[in-house]
Amino acid sequence: VITIGLAWLATIFILGCQGTNNSASAERKPPPKLSSLQPAVPFEGRIVFHSDFDGDYELYLLTKKGIKKLTDNTWDDVCGKWSPDGQKIAFAANPSGKFEIFTIRADGSQITQVTHELQNPIGHPGHAWTPEGQAIVYTVYRKRGFIRRFWMKIIDLKTRRSRRFIPEFKASHGIPDLCPTAPLLAFTGKRRRGWDAALFNLKTRESRFLTEGGQSCRPHFSHDGRKLAYVSAEADHKADIWLMNPDGTNKHRLTKLDETYEYFPAWSPDDKFIVFSLVDHYGDDLSGQWALYVVEVQTGRVSLLLDTPGADLFPHWAK
Repeated sequence: VITIGLAWLATIFILGCQGTNNSASAERKPPPKLSSLQPAVPFEGRIVFHSDFDGDYELYLLTKKGIKKLTDNTWDDVCGKWSPDGQKIAFAANPSGKFEIFTIRADGSQITQVTHELQNPIGHPGHAWTPEGQAIVYTVYRKRGFIRRFWMKIIDLKTRRSRRFIPEFKASHGIPDLCPTAPLLAFTGKRRRGWDAALFNLKTRESRFLTEGGQSCRPHFSHDGRKLAYVSAEADHKADIWLMNPDGTNKHRLTKLDETYEYFPAWSPDDKFIVFSLVDHYGDDLSGQWALYVVEVQTGRVSLLLDTPGADLFPHWAK
């Protein structure tokens, strides 16, 4: 079980998309038929997520009608993110051993490799589309001994040219999310002790931390740009979904489940709900019985959405 404090923060950042050890999959029961897996509550739109209930991580599409498998191979496909127009999904995969960024159409066709020199040793610590859908910002991870470094790059999808994204921020940083309505980048930045949610103004080139204490990460903009959902261990030393304004004001805890860990929040298209992954305990490689839940933003009411035999992780919601 993950302990609190620095170990918790290192795990949520570094192991955010790590794949499973496929050698253990032979001991599993045969995967269930997709037709037997249905959402526990009705919802509108499409949710992409990854799960390992068939032995390795694959991308799945969840709608109110059920589940569709988007990828099917012997490597890990993880952390799908919808393009702004809802036509494509950016994800990380490791067919050659190291993780690169790919895109796939919403129907599971036309897989295209985007990066070729990313070579992340783990699934990845985050990527995001730019609001116009013409580029992808992604996190680079390098490890030398006990030293770990994270930084972000942006790649133009037409020219395939990449560059350092925010070189002004010198400390380790990653897990980008761009505001749909303003030139703002939310991300997770390294403190002397731990990690915190941060904001970078792409116009003024200035950055600031939005949280204190080194116990918060993964800020994610609502579609109207008025709120950020993020993960924090401030209240129960585990992980909860919190909300705040983009300037860091009006922070409040949305999920109040002291016995579980809630991670990876993503907004519904109308910003009335947030989907996330929940587990009562997990191992260093994110192994555990993760399930998808939704929380109503106005009331804080939490409902189970989907619980497969595997680890259901990193949901992302589109129309």
